This record gives sequence, structure tokens and C-alpha cells, in this order.
Amino acid sequence: MAKPAVSRDAFRGLFAFYAAKAHHDHKHDGEHRLLKLFGSAEDIPDRLLEQWSEGAELLGSETAGRILEPRARQIANDGVHYDHASDFLHALLRDLGQKAQ
Repeated sequence: MAKPAVSRDAFRGLFAFYAAKAHHDHKHDGEHRLLKLFGSAEDIPDRLLEQWSEGAELLGSETAGRILEPRARQIANDGVHYDHASDFLHALLRDLGQKAQ
């Protein structure tokens, strides 16, 4: 039986975690951007969640974490802006694809 896709709530939790960290670090703009992504995560297409799950499973959770963590920190540190959570997930999928090659 195939492993189920990562849940939308799991991605929302990621944004909430990094937003709380940005708040603690007094990075208010980063916190705002992350909370915006938290809200838009409700609308991530299922196919993107499935692609992330498949890629993360293929490469392993440690590699997936090494891809995900710096991108989330960049948002908090004002290094990158995403209009929607699915844009963030598209960027992660590109990174996963590059690691798989």
C-alpha cells in the first residue's frame, strides 16, 4: 500500500513553526510573510502534496529536511518572497528534482 501524501496541515504547521521562530527573533516582516503562507496552505493542490511526498520518500527525510529548512529560513530572513504556499512547494520540488539527478 502506498504511503499517503503529506497533509496540508503538516505544511501549515511548518509555516506556523517558522512564523513563531521569526516572532521570537523579532523578524516581524518574515513572520507576516510566513503567516500569509500559513493561510494560503489551505489551497495547495493535492498533486503538489503527493509529488512532495514521493520525492521526499525517494530521497529520504534527512535530504528533504536539508532542502526545506533553508528555504523556510530565507522567508523569515527576507531573502525570498512567495505569493502562495504552492509557490513555495514548487520551489521545493525543483530542489528535490535537482537532488535526484
